[in-house]
Amino acid sequence: MTPLLATLSLTGLDALVFLLFLAAVVGISLYVSRRERSTEDYFLAGRKLTWWLIGVSLIASNISTEHFVGMAGSAFGRVGLAIASYEWMAAVTLVFVAWWFLPRFLRAGIYTMPEFLEYRYDGGTRAIMAAFLMVAYVIVLLATVLYSGAMALNGIFELPRVFHEQFGLSLAAEAPWRESAEFWATLCGIWMVGIIAAACTVYGGLTAVVWSDLLQGGALLLGGGVVAFLALKEIGDGSLTQGWRDFVDFNQDKLHTVLPWNDPDIPWVAVFIGGLWIPNLFYWGLNQFITQRTLGAKSLAEGQKGIFLAALIKLIIPFIIVMPGIMAFQLYGQEISALGGHAGDKAYPYMIARLLPASLRGIMFAALCGAVMSTFNSGLNSASTIFTMDLYKRYWRPESSPQEDVKTGRWATAVLAILACLWAPVISSFEGVFAYIQEIWGFISPGILAVFVVGLLVPKTPPAAAKVALLAGIPLYGFCRFGDAWIQADWMRSFHQLAFLHHMLLVFLVLVAMLLIWTWRAPLQKAKPLPVSQLNLEPHPRARLYGCSIIVLTAGLYALFW
Repeated sequence: MTPLLATLSLTGLDALVFLLFLAAVVGISLYVSRRERSTEDYFLAGRKLTWWLIGVSLIASNISTEHFVGMAGSAFGRVGLAIASYEWMAAVTLVFVAWWFLPRFLRAGIYTMPEFLEYRYDGGTRAIMAAFLMVAYVIVLLATVLYSGAMALNGIFELPRVFHEQFGLSLAAEAPWRESAEFWATLCGIWMVGIIAAACTVYGGLTAVVWSDLLQGGALLLGGGVVAFLALKEIGDGSLTQGWRDFVDFNQDKLHTVLPWNDPDIPWVAVFIGGLWIPNLFYWGLNQFITQRTLGAKSLAEGQKGIFLAALIKLIIPFIIVMPGIMAFQLYGQEISALGGHAGDKAYPYMIARLLPASLRGIMFAALCGAVMSTFNSGLNSASTIFTMDLYKRYWRPESSPQEDVKTGRWATAVLAILACLWAPVISSFEGVFAYIQEIWGFISPGILAVFVVGLLVPKTPPAAAKVALLAGIPLYGFCRFGDAWIQADWMRSFHQLAFLHHMLLVFLVLVAMLLIWTWRAPLQKAKPLPVSQLNLEPHPRARLYGCSIIVLTAGLYALFW
Protein backbone atom coordinates (compact mmCIF):
# COMPACT_ATOMS: atom_id res chain seq x y z
CA MET A 1 0.00 0.00 0.00
CA THR A 2 1.35 3.43 -0.90
CA PRO A 3 1.71 6.10 1.80
CA LEU A 4 -1.12 8.08 0.21
CA LEU A 5 -3.54 5.18 0.22
CA ALA A 6 -2.67 4.44 3.80
CA THR A 7 -3.72 7.94 4.83
CA LEU A 8 -7.03 7.67 2.98
CA SER A 9 -8.38 4.64 4.84
CA LEU A 10 -12.06 5.13 5.65
CA THR A 11 -13.74 4.13 8.87
CA GLY A 12 -16.97 2.13 8.86
CA LEU A 13 -18.90 5.33 9.56
CA ASP A 14 -17.24 7.06 6.60
CA ALA A 15 -18.21 4.20 4.28
CA LEU A 16 -21.80 4.19 5.59
CA VAL A 17 -22.19 7.96 5.09
CA PHE A 18 -20.66 7.62 1.62
CA LEU A 19 -23.15 4.95 0.52
CA LEU A 20 -26.19 6.60 2.15
CA PHE A 21 -25.47 9.93 0.48
CA LEU A 22 -25.14 8.41 -2.99
CA ALA A 23 -28.29 6.32 -2.45
CA ALA A 24 -30.22 9.44 -1.39
CA VAL A 25 -29.09 11.34 -4.48
CA VAL A 26 -30.15 8.54 -6.83
CA GLY A 27 -33.49 8.04 -5.05
CA ILE A 28 -34.48 11.72 -4.97
CA SER A 29 -33.41 12.29 -8.59
CA LEU A 30 -35.49 9.38 -9.85
CA TYR A 31 -38.50 10.39 -7.75
CA VAL A 32 -38.72 13.98 -9.01
CA SER A 33 -38.37 12.83 -12.64
CA ARG A 34 -40.92 10.01 -12.48
CA ARG A 35 -43.46 11.77 -14.75
CA GLU A 36 -41.06 12.92 -17.48
CA ARG A 37 -42.58 11.29 -20.57
CA SER A 38 -42.70 13.74 -23.50
CA THR A 39 -39.72 14.72 -25.64
CA GLU A 40 -39.61 18.18 -24.08
CA ASP A 41 -39.95 16.71 -20.58
CA TYR A 42 -37.17 14.18 -21.06
CA PHE A 43 -34.58 16.27 -22.90
CA LEU A 44 -35.30 19.79 -21.57
CA ALA A 45 -37.10 19.09 -18.26
CA GLY A 46 -40.33 20.41 -19.79
CA ARG A 47 -38.73 23.86 -20.20
CA LYS A 48 -39.67 24.64 -16.61
CA LEU A 49 -36.30 24.88 -14.86
CA THR A 50 -36.03 27.74 -12.37
CA TRP A 51 -33.00 29.97 -11.89
CA TRP A 52 -31.58 28.32 -8.76
CA LEU A 53 -31.74 24.84 -10.30
CA ILE A 54 -30.06 26.12 -13.46
CA GLY A 55 -27.29 27.96 -11.60
CA VAL A 56 -26.27 25.15 -9.27
CA SER A 57 -26.61 22.53 -12.02
CA LEU A 58 -24.28 24.49 -14.31
CA ILE A 59 -21.60 24.50 -11.62
CA ALA A 60 -22.12 20.89 -10.49
CA SER A 61 -21.89 19.64 -14.07
CA ASN A 62 -18.74 21.65 -14.63
CA ILE A 63 -16.88 20.69 -11.45
CA SER A 64 -15.39 17.22 -11.24
CA THR A 65 -12.26 15.54 -9.96
CA GLU A 66 -10.18 17.43 -12.55
CA HIS A 67 -10.82 20.56 -10.49
CA PHE A 68 -10.07 19.15 -7.06
CA VAL A 69 -7.12 17.14 -8.34
CA GLY A 70 -5.88 19.06 -11.39
CA MET A 71 -6.51 22.69 -10.44
CA ALA A 72 -5.48 22.25 -6.81
CA GLY A 73 -2.41 20.40 -8.10
CA SER A 74 -1.49 23.28 -10.41
CA ALA A 75 -1.88 25.71 -7.51
CA PHE A 76 0.37 23.48 -5.40
CA GLY A 77 3.01 23.67 -8.13
CA ARG A 78 4.46 26.45 -10.24
CA VAL A 79 1.27 28.11 -11.49
CA GLY A 80 -0.19 29.02 -8.10
CA LEU A 81 -3.28 31.24 -7.97
CA ALA A 82 -2.99 32.06 -11.69
CA ILE A 83 -4.90 28.84 -12.41
CA ALA A 84 -7.94 30.65 -10.94
CA SER A 85 -8.23 32.54 -14.24
CA TYR A 86 -10.08 29.55 -15.64
CA GLU A 87 -12.78 30.22 -13.03
CA TRP A 88 -12.78 34.01 -12.78
CA MET A 89 -12.73 34.63 -16.52
CA ALA A 90 -15.46 32.00 -16.88
CA ALA A 91 -17.62 34.25 -14.69
CA VAL A 92 -17.17 37.13 -17.15
CA THR A 93 -17.84 34.76 -20.06
CA LEU A 94 -21.11 33.68 -18.44
CA VAL A 95 -22.24 37.30 -18.29
CA PHE A 96 -21.85 37.64 -22.06
CA VAL A 97 -23.61 34.31 -22.56
CA ALA A 98 -26.59 35.61 -20.55
CA TRP A 99 -26.62 38.93 -22.38
CA TRP A 100 -26.00 37.84 -25.96
CA PHE A 101 -26.12 34.08 -26.66
CA LEU A 102 -29.03 32.94 -24.49
CA PRO A 103 -31.72 35.35 -25.83
CA ARG A 104 -30.98 34.26 -29.41
CA PHE A 105 -31.04 30.54 -28.65
CA LEU A 106 -34.21 30.64 -26.53
CA ARG A 107 -35.94 32.74 -29.19
CA ALA A 108 -35.29 29.96 -31.72
CA GLY A 109 -36.82 27.33 -29.39
CA ILE A 110 -34.07 24.79 -30.08
CA TYR A 111 -33.38 21.50 -28.30
CA THR A 112 -29.69 21.34 -29.25
CA MET A 113 -26.92 23.65 -30.38
CA PRO A 114 -26.41 21.79 -33.70
CA GLU A 115 -30.12 22.35 -34.41
CA PHE A 116 -29.49 26.12 -34.45
CA LEU A 117 -26.91 25.64 -37.20
CA GLU A 118 -29.53 24.04 -39.45
CA TYR A 119 -31.83 27.02 -39.01
CA ARG A 120 -28.95 29.39 -39.70
CA TYR A 121 -27.08 27.39 -42.39
CA ASP A 122 -28.29 23.90 -43.44
CA GLY A 123 -28.66 20.30 -42.35
CA GLY A 124 -25.11 19.37 -43.31
CA THR A 125 -23.65 21.96 -40.94
CA ARG A 126 -25.87 20.61 -38.17
CA ALA A 127 -24.75 17.04 -38.86
CA ILE A 128 -21.05 17.94 -38.77
CA MET A 129 -21.31 19.68 -35.40
CA ALA A 130 -23.47 16.87 -34.00
CA ALA A 131 -20.92 14.26 -35.09
CA PHE A 132 -18.05 16.28 -33.61
CA LEU A 133 -19.79 16.62 -30.26
CA MET A 134 -20.88 12.97 -30.13
CA VAL A 135 -17.33 11.70 -30.63
CA ALA A 136 -15.81 14.30 -28.29
CA TYR A 137 -18.30 13.53 -25.52
CA VAL A 138 -17.56 9.80 -25.62
CA ILE A 139 -13.75 9.86 -25.89
CA VAL A 140 -13.08 13.08 -23.97
CA LEU A 141 -15.79 14.12 -21.54
CA LEU A 142 -17.41 10.85 -20.51
CA ALA A 143 -14.32 8.64 -20.66
CA THR A 144 -12.07 11.02 -18.72
CA VAL A 145 -14.72 11.56 -16.05
CA LEU A 146 -15.10 7.80 -15.61
CA TYR A 147 -11.35 7.26 -15.49
CA SER A 148 -10.69 10.03 -12.97
CA GLY A 149 -13.65 8.88 -10.89
CA ALA A 150 -12.34 5.33 -10.83
CA MET A 151 -8.93 6.58 -9.73
CA ALA A 152 -10.62 8.47 -6.89
CA LEU A 153 -12.44 5.30 -5.81
CA ASN A 154 -9.14 3.43 -5.88
CA GLY A 155 -7.71 5.92 -3.42
CA ILE A 156 -10.75 6.15 -1.19
CA PHE A 157 -11.52 2.46 -0.81
CA GLU A 158 -8.05 1.03 -1.54
CA LEU A 159 -9.56 -1.14 -4.27
CA PRO A 160 -6.19 -2.37 -5.63
CA ARG A 161 -5.36 -3.79 -2.20
CA VAL A 162 -8.78 -5.47 -2.06
CA PHE A 163 -8.20 -7.10 -5.46
CA HIS A 164 -4.73 -8.13 -4.33
CA GLU A 165 -6.01 -9.80 -1.17
CA GLN A 166 -9.14 -11.39 -2.67
CA PHE A 167 -7.88 -12.50 -6.08
CA GLY A 168 -4.10 -12.66 -5.66
CA LEU A 169 -3.44 -9.94 -8.24
CA SER A 170 -0.18 -8.00 -8.23
CA LEU A 171 0.26 -4.51 -6.76
CA ALA A 172 3.45 -3.97 -8.77
CA ALA A 173 3.26 -1.03 -11.17
CA GLU A 174 5.06 -2.99 -13.90
CA ALA A 175 2.73 -6.01 -13.71
CA PRO A 176 1.00 -6.97 -17.00
CA TRP A 177 -2.62 -5.83 -17.16
CA ARG A 178 -4.00 -9.36 -16.78
CA GLU A 179 -2.28 -9.65 -13.39
CA SER A 180 -2.48 -6.01 -12.26
CA ALA A 181 -4.66 -5.28 -9.23
CA GLU A 182 -4.75 -1.58 -10.14
CA PHE A 183 -5.97 -2.28 -13.69
CA TRP A 184 -8.86 -4.47 -12.57
CA ALA A 185 -9.72 -2.16 -9.67
CA THR A 186 -9.84 0.80 -12.06
CA LEU A 187 -11.97 -1.17 -14.50
CA CYS A 188 -14.36 -2.07 -11.68
CA GLY A 189 -14.62 1.59 -10.61
CA ILE A 190 -15.27 2.73 -14.19
CA TRP A 191 -18.19 0.36 -14.66
CA MET A 192 -19.61 1.02 -11.19
CA VAL A 193 -19.72 4.80 -11.69
CA GLY A 194 -20.94 4.39 -15.26
CA ILE A 195 -23.82 2.06 -14.36
CA ILE A 196 -25.10 4.12 -11.41
CA ALA A 197 -24.94 7.44 -13.25
CA ALA A 198 -26.40 6.01 -16.45
CA ALA A 199 -29.34 4.50 -14.54
CA CYS A 200 -30.39 7.96 -13.31
CA THR A 201 -30.05 9.45 -16.78
CA VAL A 202 -31.78 6.62 -18.66
CA TYR A 203 -34.84 6.76 -16.43
CA GLY A 204 -35.19 10.42 -15.54
CA GLY A 205 -33.69 12.52 -18.33
CA LEU A 206 -32.67 16.13 -17.69
CA THR A 207 -34.86 16.54 -14.60
CA ALA A 208 -33.05 13.71 -12.81
CA VAL A 209 -29.70 15.11 -13.94
CA VAL A 210 -30.45 18.62 -12.65
CA TRP A 211 -31.68 17.42 -9.25
CA SER A 212 -28.67 15.15 -8.77
CA ASP A 213 -26.52 18.15 -9.71
CA LEU A 214 -28.26 20.26 -7.07
CA LEU A 215 -27.69 17.75 -4.26
CA GLN A 216 -24.17 16.74 -5.20
CA GLY A 217 -23.06 20.24 -6.14
CA GLY A 218 -24.30 21.65 -2.85
CA ALA A 219 -22.45 18.96 -0.89
CA LEU A 220 -19.29 19.56 -2.91
CA LEU A 221 -19.25 23.32 -2.36
CA LEU A 222 -19.99 22.87 1.34
CA GLY A 223 -17.29 20.23 1.72
CA GLY A 224 -14.76 22.37 -0.14
CA GLY A 225 -15.53 25.27 2.16
CA VAL A 226 -14.99 23.07 5.22
CA VAL A 227 -11.58 21.94 3.91
CA ALA A 228 -10.49 25.55 3.29
CA PHE A 229 -11.77 26.56 6.75
CA LEU A 230 -9.87 23.77 8.52
CA ALA A 231 -6.71 24.43 6.51
CA LEU A 232 -6.68 28.09 7.52
CA LYS A 233 -7.23 27.14 11.17
CA GLU A 234 -4.33 24.68 10.92
CA ILE A 235 -2.06 27.35 9.45
CA GLY A 236 -3.08 29.87 12.13
CA ASP A 237 -2.91 27.43 15.07
CA GLY A 238 -6.66 27.68 15.59
CA SER A 239 -7.15 31.31 14.49
CA LEU A 240 -8.74 32.03 11.12
CA THR A 241 -7.53 35.62 10.90
CA GLN A 242 -3.98 34.67 11.87
CA GLY A 243 -4.16 31.76 9.46
CA TRP A 244 -5.07 34.07 6.58
CA ARG A 245 -2.25 36.49 7.45
CA ASP A 246 0.28 33.65 7.66
CA PHE A 247 -1.04 32.16 4.43
CA VAL A 248 -0.64 35.44 2.53
CA ASP A 249 2.82 36.14 3.99
CA PHE A 250 4.16 32.65 3.27
CA ASN A 251 2.84 32.42 -0.31
CA GLN A 252 3.57 35.86 -1.74
CA ASP A 253 5.10 34.33 -4.88
CA LYS A 254 2.11 32.04 -5.50
CA LEU A 255 -0.72 34.53 -4.92
CA HIS A 256 -0.47 36.23 -8.31
CA THR A 257 -3.06 35.87 -11.04
CA VAL A 258 -1.04 37.50 -13.83
CA LEU A 259 1.87 35.54 -15.33
CA PRO A 260 4.31 36.74 -18.05
CA TRP A 261 3.07 37.03 -21.64
CA ASN A 262 5.23 34.09 -22.71
CA ASP A 263 4.26 31.75 -19.88
CA PRO A 264 3.77 28.23 -21.33
CA ASP A 265 0.52 27.62 -19.43
CA ILE A 266 -1.44 30.80 -18.62
CA PRO A 267 0.08 33.91 -20.27
CA TRP A 268 -1.70 37.12 -19.33
CA VAL A 269 -2.28 38.04 -22.98
CA ALA A 270 -4.30 34.85 -23.49
CA VAL A 271 -6.26 35.41 -20.28
CA PHE A 272 -7.48 38.94 -20.88
CA ILE A 273 -7.53 39.53 -24.65
CA GLY A 274 -6.54 36.24 -26.24
CA GLY A 275 -7.02 32.53 -26.47
CA LEU A 276 -8.73 31.78 -23.15
CA TRP A 277 -11.88 33.38 -24.55
CA ILE A 278 -12.12 30.67 -27.24
CA PRO A 279 -12.61 27.62 -24.98
CA ASN A 280 -14.60 29.73 -22.50
CA LEU A 281 -17.13 31.00 -25.04
CA PHE A 282 -17.43 27.57 -26.63
CA TYR A 283 -17.76 25.73 -23.33
CA TRP A 284 -20.25 28.04 -21.61
CA GLY A 285 -22.16 29.33 -24.63
CA LEU A 286 -22.22 26.61 -27.30
CA ASN A 287 -21.49 23.30 -25.59
CA GLN A 288 -24.65 21.17 -25.35
CA PHE A 289 -23.30 19.66 -22.13
CA ILE A 290 -23.69 23.08 -20.46
CA THR A 291 -26.30 24.92 -22.50
CA GLN A 292 -28.95 22.19 -22.13
CA ARG A 293 -29.74 23.56 -18.67
CA THR A 294 -30.33 27.08 -19.96
CA LEU A 295 -32.35 25.79 -22.94
CA GLY A 296 -34.65 24.16 -20.36
CA ALA A 297 -35.34 27.47 -18.58
CA LYS A 298 -39.00 28.41 -18.07
CA SER A 299 -38.25 31.92 -19.38
CA LEU A 300 -35.37 34.09 -20.55
CA ALA A 301 -35.35 35.93 -17.22
CA GLU A 302 -35.05 32.65 -15.25
CA GLY A 303 -32.26 31.47 -17.54
CA GLN A 304 -30.35 34.73 -17.14
CA LYS A 305 -30.69 34.67 -13.35
CA GLY A 306 -29.45 31.08 -13.29
CA ILE A 307 -26.40 32.00 -15.35
CA PHE A 308 -25.62 34.96 -13.08
CA LEU A 309 -25.85 32.66 -10.04
CA ALA A 310 -23.38 30.28 -11.71
CA ALA A 311 -21.05 33.21 -12.46
CA LEU A 312 -21.16 34.31 -8.82
CA ILE A 313 -20.28 30.79 -7.65
CA LYS A 314 -17.42 30.74 -10.16
CA LEU A 315 -15.88 33.72 -8.35
CA ILE A 316 -15.98 31.75 -5.08
CA ILE A 317 -14.61 28.43 -6.36
CA PRO A 318 -10.89 29.41 -6.33
CA PHE A 319 -11.18 30.07 -2.60
CA ILE A 320 -12.35 26.49 -1.95
CA ILE A 321 -10.35 24.62 -4.61
CA VAL A 322 -7.32 26.62 -5.80
CA MET A 323 -6.25 28.23 -2.53
CA PRO A 324 -6.43 24.92 -0.61
CA GLY A 325 -3.88 23.60 -3.12
CA ILE A 326 -1.54 26.42 -2.08
CA MET A 327 -2.36 25.76 1.59
CA ALA A 328 -1.40 22.12 1.06
CA PHE A 329 1.98 23.32 -0.22
CA GLN A 330 2.46 25.39 2.93
CA LEU A 331 1.30 22.70 5.35
CA TYR A 332 2.50 19.46 3.77
CA GLY A 333 4.71 20.45 0.83
CA GLN A 334 7.64 18.17 1.66
CA GLU A 335 5.44 15.20 2.61
CA ILE A 336 3.37 15.44 -0.58
CA SER A 337 6.43 15.91 -2.78
CA ALA A 338 7.93 12.77 -1.23
CA LEU A 339 5.00 10.74 -2.60
CA GLY A 340 6.57 11.07 -6.05
CA GLY A 341 4.93 11.15 -9.46
CA HIS A 342 2.70 14.15 -10.13
CA ALA A 343 2.85 15.22 -6.50
CA GLY A 344 0.53 18.19 -6.93
CA ASP A 345 -2.32 15.92 -8.00
CA LYS A 346 -2.13 14.25 -4.60
CA ALA A 347 -2.30 17.53 -2.66
CA TYR A 348 -6.06 17.85 -2.19
CA PRO A 349 -6.86 14.24 -1.19
CA TYR A 350 -3.81 14.23 1.09
CA MET A 351 -5.06 17.35 2.85
CA ILE A 352 -8.55 15.85 3.22
CA ALA A 353 -7.04 12.82 4.92
CA ARG A 354 -4.93 14.94 7.26
CA LEU A 355 -7.45 17.66 8.18
CA LEU A 356 -10.96 16.21 8.15
CA PRO A 357 -12.18 14.17 11.12
CA ALA A 358 -13.36 10.65 10.35
CA SER A 359 -17.03 11.64 10.59
CA LEU A 360 -16.65 14.19 7.76
CA ARG A 361 -14.37 12.32 5.38
CA GLY A 362 -17.18 10.08 4.14
CA ILE A 363 -19.29 13.12 3.25
CA MET A 364 -16.42 14.79 1.39
CA PHE A 365 -15.49 11.65 -0.49
CA ALA A 366 -19.16 11.13 -1.37
CA ALA A 367 -19.28 14.70 -2.65
CA LEU A 368 -16.16 14.12 -4.76
CA CYS A 369 -17.64 10.96 -6.26
CA GLY A 370 -20.93 12.82 -6.65
CA ALA A 371 -19.10 15.41 -8.73
CA VAL A 372 -17.92 12.64 -11.02
CA MET A 373 -21.45 11.30 -11.37
CA SER A 374 -22.92 14.78 -11.97
CA THR A 375 -20.51 15.50 -14.79
CA PHE A 376 -20.95 12.03 -16.29
CA ASN A 377 -24.74 11.95 -16.30
CA SER A 378 -24.88 15.54 -17.57
CA GLY A 379 -22.62 14.68 -20.50
CA LEU A 380 -24.53 11.47 -21.12
CA ASN A 381 -27.88 13.24 -21.24
CA SER A 382 -26.49 15.86 -23.62
CA ALA A 383 -24.95 13.24 -25.92
CA SER A 384 -28.19 11.25 -26.07
CA THR A 385 -30.13 14.45 -26.82
CA ILE A 386 -27.82 15.25 -29.74
CA PHE A 387 -28.09 11.70 -31.09
CA THR A 388 -31.88 11.63 -30.82
CA MET A 389 -32.74 15.12 -32.05
CA ASP A 390 -29.88 15.87 -34.48
CA LEU A 391 -29.27 12.45 -36.03
CA TYR A 392 -32.08 9.94 -35.38
CA LYS A 393 -35.07 12.28 -35.73
CA ARG A 394 -33.44 14.42 -38.41
CA TYR A 395 -32.22 11.66 -40.74
CA TRP A 396 -33.78 8.29 -39.79
CA ARG A 397 -37.25 8.87 -38.31
CA PRO A 398 -38.45 12.44 -38.92
CA GLU A 399 -42.04 11.33 -38.23
CA SER A 400 -41.25 9.66 -34.88
CA SER A 401 -43.61 10.32 -31.97
CA PRO A 402 -42.51 11.91 -28.67
CA GLN A 403 -42.73 8.50 -27.00
CA GLU A 404 -40.42 6.99 -29.64
CA ASP A 405 -37.99 9.88 -29.19
CA VAL A 406 -37.82 9.29 -25.43
CA LYS A 407 -37.32 5.55 -25.97
CA THR A 408 -34.54 6.24 -28.48
CA GLY A 409 -32.93 8.69 -26.08
CA ARG A 410 -32.89 6.04 -23.36
CA TRP A 411 -31.34 3.43 -25.63
CA ALA A 412 -28.78 5.99 -26.84
CA THR A 413 -27.91 6.81 -23.23
CA ALA A 414 -27.26 3.16 -22.44
CA VAL A 415 -25.15 2.57 -25.56
CA LEU A 416 -23.11 5.76 -25.07
CA ALA A 417 -22.47 4.84 -21.44
CA ILE A 418 -21.15 1.43 -22.52
CA LEU A 419 -18.90 2.99 -25.18
CA ALA A 420 -17.50 5.46 -22.63
CA CYS A 421 -16.84 2.63 -20.16
CA LEU A 422 -15.00 0.69 -22.87
CA TRP A 423 -12.86 3.68 -23.89
CA ALA A 424 -12.07 4.98 -20.38
CA PRO A 425 -9.25 2.48 -19.61
CA VAL A 426 -7.41 3.77 -22.70
CA ILE A 427 -6.98 7.16 -20.97
CA SER A 428 -4.31 5.65 -18.70
CA SER A 429 -1.94 5.45 -21.69
CA PHE A 430 -1.89 9.25 -22.07
CA GLU A 431 0.29 11.68 -20.12
CA GLY A 432 -2.09 13.67 -17.93
CA VAL A 433 -5.87 13.79 -18.10
CA PHE A 434 -6.13 17.59 -18.11
CA ALA A 435 -3.71 17.95 -21.05
CA TYR A 436 -5.60 15.24 -22.94
CA ILE A 437 -8.90 17.09 -22.48
CA GLN A 438 -7.53 20.46 -23.60
CA GLU A 439 -5.81 19.09 -26.69
CA ILE A 440 -8.87 17.25 -28.01
CA TRP A 441 -11.32 20.13 -27.49
CA GLY A 442 -8.87 22.45 -29.24
CA PHE A 443 -9.46 20.61 -32.51
CA ILE A 444 -13.16 21.53 -32.72
CA SER A 445 -13.94 24.49 -30.46
CA PRO A 446 -12.35 27.30 -32.57
CA GLY A 447 -14.27 26.19 -35.67
CA ILE A 448 -17.60 25.85 -33.87
CA LEU A 449 -17.23 29.25 -32.20
CA ALA A 450 -16.26 30.92 -35.49
CA VAL A 451 -19.29 29.49 -37.29
CA PHE A 452 -21.71 30.59 -34.56
CA VAL A 453 -20.29 34.09 -34.08
CA VAL A 454 -20.11 34.91 -37.78
CA GLY A 455 -23.48 33.29 -38.38
CA LEU A 456 -25.12 35.46 -35.74
CA LEU A 457 -23.43 38.68 -36.83
CA VAL A 458 -23.43 38.17 -40.62
CA PRO A 459 -26.71 36.45 -41.60
CA LYS A 460 -25.77 36.08 -45.29
CA THR A 461 -22.81 33.77 -44.65
CA PRO A 462 -23.30 30.75 -46.98
CA PRO A 463 -23.64 27.17 -45.62
CA ALA A 464 -20.68 25.92 -47.67
CA ALA A 465 -18.38 28.35 -45.87
CA ALA A 466 -19.63 27.13 -42.48
CA LYS A 467 -19.01 23.48 -43.36
CA VAL A 468 -15.49 24.23 -44.59
CA ALA A 469 -14.73 26.22 -41.42
CA LEU A 470 -15.89 23.38 -39.15
CA LEU A 471 -13.79 20.82 -41.01
CA ALA A 472 -10.74 23.06 -41.55
CA GLY A 473 -10.36 23.76 -37.84
CA ILE A 474 -9.08 20.22 -37.25
CA PRO A 475 -6.02 20.28 -39.56
CA LEU A 476 -5.25 23.91 -38.71
CA TYR A 477 -5.06 23.21 -34.97
CA GLY A 478 -3.19 19.98 -35.65
CA PHE A 479 -0.59 21.94 -37.62
CA CYS A 480 -0.19 24.42 -34.76
CA ARG A 481 0.27 21.71 -32.14
CA PHE A 482 2.24 19.09 -34.06
CA GLY A 483 3.62 20.81 -37.16
CA ASP A 484 7.19 20.72 -35.84
CA ALA A 485 7.19 16.96 -36.48
CA TRP A 486 7.10 17.66 -40.24
CA ILE A 487 8.72 21.09 -40.54
CA GLN A 488 12.19 21.08 -39.02
CA ALA A 489 12.86 24.80 -38.74
CA ASP A 490 13.62 27.20 -35.90
CA TRP A 491 10.53 29.32 -36.55
CA MET A 492 8.31 26.25 -36.41
CA ARG A 493 9.85 25.07 -33.15
CA SER A 494 9.32 28.53 -31.63
CA PHE A 495 5.74 28.61 -32.91
CA HIS A 496 5.07 25.15 -31.51
CA GLN A 497 6.25 26.24 -28.05
CA LEU A 498 3.56 28.93 -27.80
CA ALA A 499 0.79 28.24 -25.29
CA PHE A 500 -2.06 26.17 -26.74
CA LEU A 501 -4.40 29.09 -25.95
CA HIS A 502 -2.49 31.24 -28.47
CA HIS A 503 -2.89 28.49 -31.07
CA MET A 504 -6.63 28.31 -30.45
CA LEU A 505 -6.97 32.08 -30.93
CA LEU A 506 -4.96 31.97 -34.15
CA VAL A 507 -7.10 29.18 -35.61
CA PHE A 508 -10.27 31.05 -34.63
CA LEU A 509 -9.09 34.28 -36.30
CA VAL A 510 -8.07 32.46 -39.49
CA LEU A 511 -11.47 30.76 -39.72
CA VAL A 512 -13.37 34.00 -39.05
CA ALA A 513 -11.35 35.72 -41.78
CA MET A 514 -12.12 32.88 -44.19
CA LEU A 515 -15.85 33.07 -43.40
CA LEU A 516 -15.96 36.84 -43.88
CA ILE A 517 -14.02 36.74 -47.17
CA TRP A 518 -16.24 33.94 -48.49
CA THR A 519 -19.35 35.92 -47.53
CA TRP A 520 -17.97 39.04 -49.21
CA ARG A 521 -17.29 37.11 -52.42
CA ALA A 522 -20.40 34.86 -52.47
CA PRO A 523 -23.08 35.95 -49.99
CA LEU A 524 -26.52 34.42 -49.74
CA GLN A 525 -29.11 36.30 -51.76
CA LYS A 526 -31.39 36.37 -48.73
CA ALA A 527 -30.72 35.54 -45.08
CA LYS A 528 -32.61 32.51 -43.73
CA PRO A 529 -35.33 33.45 -41.21
CA LEU A 530 -34.96 31.93 -37.76
CA PRO A 531 -37.94 30.38 -35.93
CA VAL A 532 -39.50 32.18 -32.98
CA SER A 533 -40.58 30.19 -29.92
CA GLN A 534 -43.56 30.86 -27.64
CA LEU A 535 -41.33 31.09 -24.56
CA ASN A 536 -41.41 34.26 -22.44
CA LEU A 537 -38.47 36.17 -23.93
CA GLU A 538 -38.67 39.23 -21.68
CA PRO A 539 -35.14 39.72 -20.28
CA HIS A 540 -34.61 40.09 -16.58
CA PRO A 541 -35.07 43.77 -15.63
CA ARG A 542 -31.78 43.77 -13.69
CA ALA A 543 -29.77 41.70 -16.17
CA ARG A 544 -27.41 44.59 -16.96
CA LEU A 545 -26.94 45.43 -13.28
CA TYR A 546 -26.21 41.82 -12.28
CA GLY A 547 -23.84 41.30 -15.19
CA CYS A 548 -21.92 44.52 -14.61
CA SER A 549 -21.66 43.73 -10.89
CA ILE A 550 -20.04 40.37 -11.66
CA ILE A 551 -17.57 42.01 -14.04
CA VAL A 552 -16.67 44.61 -11.38
CA LEU A 553 -16.22 41.89 -8.73
CA THR A 554 -13.96 39.95 -11.09
CA ALA A 555 -11.87 43.05 -11.77
CA GLY A 556 -11.62 43.63 -8.01
CA LEU A 557 -10.31 40.10 -7.44
CA TYR A 558 -7.67 40.56 -10.13
CA ALA A 559 -6.67 43.91 -8.61
CA LEU A 560 -6.40 42.29 -5.17
CA PHE A 561 -4.28 39.36 -6.36
CA TRP A 562 -2.46 40.99 -9.26
